[in-house]
Amino acid sequence: MAELQTVNVPPPQHVKVLGGQGWIGLVDQMGTETSIVNAARVSFGKMRSEMDEKDVKLLKYLVSNHHNTPLEHVVFTFLVHCPLFVRSQWHRHRTWSYNEISRRYTEVDLEFYVPPEIHAQADSDRQASVVAPEEMDQVALRAAIDAANQATLKAYEELLAAGVCREQARGVLSQNLMTTFWATVDLSNLIKFLELRDSPHAQWEIRQYAEAIKTLLKPSLPNVAAIMGW
Repeated sequence: MAELQTVNVPPPQHVKVLGGQGWIGLVDQMGTETSIVNAARVSFGKMRSEMDEKDVKLLKYLVSNHHNTPLEHVVFTFLVHCPLFVRSQWHRHRTWSYNEISRRYTEVDLEFYVPPEIHAQADSDRQASVVAPEEMDQVALRAAIDAANQATLKAYEELLAAGVCREQARGVLSQNLMTTFWATVDLSNLIKFLELRDSPHAQWEIRQYAEAIKTLLKPSLPNVAAIMGW
């Protein structure tokens, strides 16, 4: 019988983000660029086994003109290790399928995120941050965040020791708690995700994951990557 391994171990194909605190791995892929052009050509009863120059032109036409249904025949599954607040932003994309580690069932491998760099609040946009001024003490502020994370962990452990159930005790844990989830999506909806989440308007942390996805997909989707400017 194969040995079970912890979910916090990334798969072989993965990219580290957030200064090494998070990562995203490619678990599985169904379909290739050839699948896309074959899906588009099925109307004519045609199919190819390999891409040629005409196929690349067709692919560019499909992507550039938002003919998205052929792209839905290519599907990816990722394993994501990220802070809870990034998870919450990610799950706003409801065309994805998700399964996540549950703190109702396990209290092992609890980790907390500490931002590698502290940002300041933007004056003109409540959703945005800006480069912190020099007078902000990065070391002290990061230490304060870490201390707050550890305080919630201590409260959690004390509740468990007192006999409180995991499903209630977990409520005291910080939004910086790292979580791990499976995420499956087709290429059409993945492109929409990347357009939104690798944007200057997106939070820095989730942009790190969007950029990592592009890195993971370039080897298997070189023409799509070139067309999209990845």
